[in-house]
Amino acid sequence: MLLDGKIALVAGGTRGAGRGIAVELGAAGATVYVTGRTTRSQQSEYARPETIEETAELVTAQGGKGIAVQVDHLVAEEVRALVERIRVEQGRLDILVNDVWGGEKLFEWNKPVWDHDLENGLRLLRLGIDTHLITAHYALPIMIERPGGLLVEVTDGTAEYNADHYRLSPFYDLAKVAVNRMAWVHARDLERHGATSVSLTPGWLRSEMMLEAFGVREENWRDATANVPHFVISETPRFVGRAVVALAADPGRSRWNGQSLSSGGLAQIYGFTDLDGSRPDAWRYVPEVQDAGKPADASGYR
Repeated sequence: MLLDGKIALVAGGTRGAGRGIAVELGAAGATVYVTGRTTRSQQSEYARPETIEETAELVTAQGGKGIAVQVDHLVAEEVRALVERIRVEQGRLDILVNDVWGGEKLFEWNKPVWDHDLENGLRLLRLGIDTHLITAHYALPIMIERPGGLLVEVTDGTAEYNADHYRLSPFYDLAKVAVNRMAWVHARDLERHGATSVSLTPGWLRSEMMLEAFGVREENWRDATANVPHFVISETPRFVGRAVVALAADPGRSRWNGQSLSSGGLAQIYGFTDLDGSRPDAWRYVPEVQDAGKPADASGYR
């Protein structure tokens, strides 16, 4: 397998992109520590059914080794203890995926800062930014002990797209823009240690929450395009997972250091596909078709 012997930490792997990334790392043979707040015995404020144990079991079922660890990445001591556990059990960390989020229920669409709930907005920033910095503070020192480490900062939107587009609300916009910049900043510090840092965005993600919101399942997701036509460009969480695997398995990945990447863009370069064999390129489709006011048509984009 491509990543046999590699040790990965997917911070925020309970559901969505984090789960998809963890499962694909497992399918490539990695040992994957999966963290999050929701376990079979305790839920976060999301009150969702997905658990970190379930993700870890999916990792193992794919041929890797999944290890679930309950961690609130806003609590520095919990993150420190997690990294110490990885050091004791594995002696190394090769891949850090910073996918912590938790803000879906906190932002309000298209509201200026003075109309947006302030406490929710500030908590969103803590969940979307502070968690990433806390995790990097404790996890990167073990990763740089060996050359070749990979840091993936997961966000929504490429740096190019986000620079010119207002993303839903002031708080959401700042959180997602910050993660792209964070990867660029870390790249400057990691380069001298032979490690690579990138930001990575999925496209329109068919996460558990998105499918539920549209009243469909993965098996019949295209039914949602009747009401949301541009959903035709959507992708599974496993697609961005395959992007992470492609980066981790590439001995020349340092050429990407500091860059903002997308699942669809990397698929064109590395040749991987989504589960249905397609290569949806959402961050080319969105500006060229959706934002341009054209009818929904993914021809030539997947």
